[in-house]
Amino acid sequence: MIPELGNMALALAVCIAVAQSVLPLWGSFVGSRQLMRLGYPLALAMFVFVSIAMVCLAHAFLTDDFSVAIVAAGSNSLLPTVYKFSALWGGHEGSMLLWIWILALWTLAVALFSSELPLDVLARVLSVMAMIAVGFLLFSLLTSNPFARLLPVFPAEGKDLNPLLQDPGLVIHPPMLYIGYVGFSVAFAFAIAALIGGRMDVTWARWSRPWTNLAWGFLTMGIMLGSWWAYYELGWGGWWFWDPVENASFMPWLAGTALIHSLAVTEKRGLFKSWTLLLAIFAFSLSLLGTFLVRSGVLTSVHAFATDPSRGIFILIFLGLVVGGSLTLYAFRAPSVKSSIGFHWLSRETFLLINNAIFLAATLTVLVGTLFPLIMDSLGQGKYSVGAPYFNAVFVPLMALLVPFMGIGPTARWKKDRAQRWKLLLVPVAAALLMGLLFPLLYSEVYHPLVAVAVILALWLVFSLLTDIKEKTGNAANLWAGLSRRTPSYYGMVLAHLGFAVTLLGVCLSSHYSIERDVKMMPGESYQLAKLNFNFNGTRRVNGPNFVADEGEFEISEGGSSYILLPQKRRYKSQMGSVMTEAAISSGIFRHVYVALGEPLEDGAWAVRLYYKPFVSWIWYGAVFMAAGALMTVFDRRYRKLKA
Repeated sequence: MIPELGNMALALAVCIAVAQSVLPLWGSFVGSRQLMRLGYPLALAMFVFVSIAMVCLAHAFLTDDFSVAIVAAGSNSLLPTVYKFSALWGGHEGSMLLWIWILALWTLAVALFSSELPLDVLARVLSVMAMIAVGFLLFSLLTSNPFARLLPVFPAEGKDLNPLLQDPGLVIHPPMLYIGYVGFSVAFAFAIAALIGGRMDVTWARWSRPWTNLAWGFLTMGIMLGSWWAYYELGWGGWWFWDPVENASFMPWLAGTALIHSLAVTEKRGLFKSWTLLLAIFAFSLSLLGTFLVRSGVLTSVHAFATDPSRGIFILIFLGLVVGGSLTLYAFRAPSVKSSIGFHWLSRETFLLINNAIFLAATLTVLVGTLFPLIMDSLGQGKYSVGAPYFNAVFVPLMALLVPFMGIGPTARWKKDRAQRWKLLLVPVAAALLMGLLFPLLYSEVYHPLVAVAVILALWLVFSLLTDIKEKTGNAANLWAGLSRRTPSYYGMVLAHLGFAVTLLGVCLSSHYSIERDVKMMPGESYQLAKLNFNFNGTRRVNGPNFVADEGEFEISEGGSSYILLPQKRRYKSQMGSVMTEAAISSGIFRHVYVALGEPLEDGAWAVRLYYKPFVSWIWYGAVFMAAGALMTVFDRRYRKLKA
């Protein structure tokens, strides 16, 4: 009965979403405040019923109800409880329900925390978000019903969750990623509401800016967690592979980064209004495209859902309606957006525009590389593969071009600046050049010019931020008084840019200075790697809740200390002997030591992968800083009361 209750709750949610799509929007056209006020109760009702469906599906997983198809396909009675719960979004149908629940949550949050918005604007925003919900709810019910039953005959035991997904990363990575993905629907809804109402002044940018920053911050954390999961779970020590599904989340992030900068210019100066509207449409469209790529069956990836390609047709049609409809509305309305405000070529507006152009070029680079093999295959032109060489050759120079402008932009003044004032940046430039050129010389016996370039760019960004803080606080009576005058938005920007510099250093230094070895080791043997001594003490058999494993013991001597790492080779009981590698990692601020067991060889020997990866953790530290910076901006005082 509980699965049927969940199915009924989803059906009622569709009806509520349809009503929310129509009634408040119609009320905004005819001036009926009663109809417009229906937006909040309908948003609350939709959230309640989708939440009931979520609870019902979670109950099916936790109670091992194998009469429910996705429970039988993606869970098992031996599965630990935490993974039974996360298995809810480990498969296609359940993850779609999570997507819908997060969309309902975002819709309710906008209804709750936007009371200062004009009623007609709020009604249109909530209606647009409900229209998106209608599409996904129908997709779930008609093509991907999470409550489909295997009746009257169902298995006594489930097939189990993919061992790759039996990891703490799965518990938090997909929800975090989806919150960011779906969060761009808010910026999209504000943009469409502005186009529908013809109210394309500065205020709509101010209303949508905190929501966009929040979504971008969650998406940053989601991508970071996915990168970390791939790094330690796949056993090969890589943190980014330019996998098409990885790109599916990265493209909205790039477009969203351009959007949050463009929103800042639109809010502050009333410029780039048409461009900002288009970026809001573009960012959410890329989120929908990512959904299509992951769920259509056109991709083969460790991240993708193996689904019936016919489901992709539904998403493709929905994507066409959303993107085509919004661009058509934009084509009719955007020409009426005119601005008499100008700016000098030497101003913050110019540098933010350049940054926008670079981010857009980077997004298109990733988009072309991701879609090209699919397009050629669909045209019958054969199988093509676009991998890291293409992306590194095109994407990396764009990021190198971006960083100098990232350092200048926050320092530049709005409207018009004076070149003479930029003498204050000479010291950061000189310090970055000196330290960047010296670093490869002091760190390693081999001089890597690309490392010098990366360190120069990263330090330039850090030193320019410090110079800007000093300039903006220099006239205060004391340092604390000067710092307290700055807004959370300012410090959020500083933290996000600092995070970008830290990630840049992590990417470049770990790529150039990592040492990797595949070796054959017998118990009792040692191997020297990067001044570390790896001593293999042998393996032992260990039992997990739903697996048995060969666990290796490695004693690593580093300086005057030593520690033990315990990598495993797991064989899952319910997956027909499926074998997984669980790497063991010693994490530090400045380096990772990484050991993974390969295959057993003759005479008790093992194939072993040893990695020494300096600065690799900085990749994820920087992402945390970026996400924290985005979240910090939400606490800016001017967003607490968003009056027209």
